[in-house]
Amino acid sequence: MADHRAAKIAGVAVVILAAYAIVTPLVHPIDEAVTDFAASDQGPGAGNWFGTDTSGRDLFTLVAMGMRVSLGISLATAVLSTIVGLVVGIAAGAFGGWWDRIGMRVADAMTAIPSLLLSLLIVTLFRGSLVAIVVSLVLTHWTATARVVRAELLSVRNAEYVEVARLRGLPMTRIARIHFLPVAAGQAGVAAVLLVAHAVWHESTLSFLGVGLPPHQASLGTLLAESGEALLLGHWWRLVFPAGAIVAVTLALSALGRSLTRRPEVLS
Repeated sequence: MADHRAAKIAGVAVVILAAYAIVTPLVHPIDEAVTDFAASDQGPGAGNWFGTDTSGRDLFTLVAMGMRVSLGISLATAVLSTIVGLVVGIAAGAFGGWWDRIGMRVADAMTAIPSLLLSLLIVTLFRGSLVAIVVSLVLTHWTATARVVRAELLSVRNAEYVEVARLRGLPMTRIARIHFLPVAAGQAGVAAVLLVAHAVWHESTLSFLGVGLPPHQASLGTLLAESGEALLLGHWWRLVFPAGAIVAVTLALSALGRSLTRRPEVLS
């Protein structure tokens, strides 16, 4: 019961944060290209809850815009990584043999390469490209899902009902679709939730280092990158609110993923 309640609380937190990211720029839109120096670097107050940046833009809306971009990239990464991990994991766990050997050797090779280093290399070659960012994150995030799915299917592959399906002459592809995919889907769903949280940090790191999204594109990483000089001037809100948004998103998503891991039935 406690785990089920934790899942609900984490789910509500995720919905609130997503609603803030989606609705705020619609209700209070700002033009990122417009500069209002009369309102620049104002601290949090009634008119601007999170204060303003050097260009006089409302940080409350900028953080929402940045969160929307970061979550969009992370969701795309999680979906694509989960699909790749499912395909490789099912092939390795259900078919075994050389499918297993090749799939796991590729996973080992990808795991051996530092994920941030590989992402930096890809994104640097295609600087400012959203597609390049997503591809770099997918290449470094699918392996965990593949391993979890494979491990789950190894315990199912020799189950009695699978043996009966084989004796009936069903092709392995149909057995995988009927018996293996439903088993793998639950684990993959939990992995996808956790991947979103991890991808938010990863994308923010790339943008913070200046190789992800361009500086004029609001994301949690670019907002953090712009806050370094402001912090030296005492403008603490430029760092606290974007960083707080990253922490809030990752904590909510991680809590949701952990609660689903403890209580898989909440997925149904």
